[in-house]
Amino acid sequence: MECKICWTVYDPALGDEFRQILPGTPFAALPGDWTCPTCDAPAAQFMVRDDPGAADRAAWLAGRVAALEAEFREIWHGKMRDVPLVNGSLHVEAVGFALYRGRPLGVLVAPWFMNLFLLPAEGEDWSDLTPGAKEVLDFPSGSYEFIHNVRPMVGGYKACSLFSPMTDFASQLQAVDVARAVTVELFKAENREETDRAADIRSTREAELAAAEPACGDAAADEAPVAPTRRAVISGGLAPEAPGE
Repeated sequence: MECKICWTVYDPALGDEFRQILPGTPFAALPGDWTCPTCDAPAAQFMVRDDPGAADRAAWLAGRVAALEAEFREIWHGKMRDVPLVNGSLHVEAVGFALYRGRPLGVLVAPWFMNLFLLPAEGEDWSDLTPGAKEVLDFPSGSYEFIHNVRPMVGGYKACSLFSPMTDFASQLQAVDVARAVTVELFKAENREETDRAADIRSTREAELAAAEPACGDAAADEAPVAPTRRAVISGGLAPEAPGE
């Protein structure tokens, strides 16, 4: 770690003789009142100069993402090619995967879906997840419903459906562009106001339907209004609604 004020370097291997910090003490383990030994800047003013473990983490992440892609390529070639409504102009591609609180998070594009995926952290075992179980996870932009699953190559994972089917995408490039946008918008706190408007939108829709209520006995009168899904919100309204949502 390096001080942004005076460029003094804190090396965990050396510690800090001035404050009697023993060699081998990680920066994160320094006392709360520790300051730069040269200019007295607080620890918050230090930035990463060199991370010896970065290469190992990057290699581990790449391996997890490669396993995810291989899993769904096998599904595509073995089961999904002849299924109606798949988009044959698309292929399986992982987009924007990075570590979020130690867990790989990103979007997987496939000819039949686009999902936000969360994988277990290094040393974490999600093989006991119950396929089909649902869990709501919080992000800066709002709360989203993820479904648990377990597959042979990738193990346990949690997925949030964004688009299905994928027939509205004209090309792989277009799908990847949308996937990248999702990974950015997911972390914008200003989007929370929009994702939390589901109740208001439902109320407005109910009022509209009530005003246009058909005559008694019309079968359409028994249809319940449908609230917008998180998919529509997180994708800026571009995502088509999946059947049953």
